[in-house]
Parts: sequence; C-alpha cells; structure tokens
Amino acid sequence: MPNAIGCTRGQVKYSIMMPGTHIWPHTGPTNCRLRMHLGLVIPTTGDGVRLRCADDIRTWEEGKVLIFDDSFEHEVWQQADTFRLILIVDVWHPDITEREKKTLSPI
Repeated sequence: MPNAIGCTRGQVKYSIMMPGTHIWPHTGPTNCRLRMHLGLVIPTTGDGVRLRCADDIRTWEEGKVLIFDDSFEHEVWQQADTFRLILIVDVWHPDITEREKKTLSPI
C-alpha cells in the first residue's frame, strides 16, 4: 500500500468495539488523509454496527474495505450481540502532492 507508507499524518491500528458502544460525533484532525476500515470480525446479530460520516450511513462487511474522509463529522454505533474488529489504515489523500507531504509535520 504505497499511499499508506510514510503517511505521517495517520495511523495503522486495530479497533475492537464491544456491544452497546457508541462513539459520539467527532472529526479527525486533518483532511490530508483518508481512513480505511477493513472488516475483520463483523457481527451479523442484533441491530448491527453502523458508521455515519456526514449524512452517509454505512455498515462493515468482513473482508471488505470502507474508505472515508474522517475530517467530516462521523460517529459509530455498535448494537450487535458480539464484538466488532476492524483494521484501520490511514492513507494520504490523493490530492496531496509529494511536495506537500514533505512539509506536513506528523500528528
């Protein structure tokens, strides 16, 4: 993933959410990256798990990637019966030039 290598304004991490979790509306710190969520363990029981980014609501699927700009307001609901596990990988926004990447300090 060349666009993730050296993305000093992003992270690579796992996110696990237990049933009953709600991540309140918030925004990411920058618009120079996009956030990718790879569904690893996605429950299908209960009311499921949802992500709202701006006015768009999505759900995860195991083995599929969801990409969004986390500088827009977003929130997550986890109302399934079991845990949800995703891999988060931040990548440079495709509109950021190589020169701009070099001038941006790490977050």
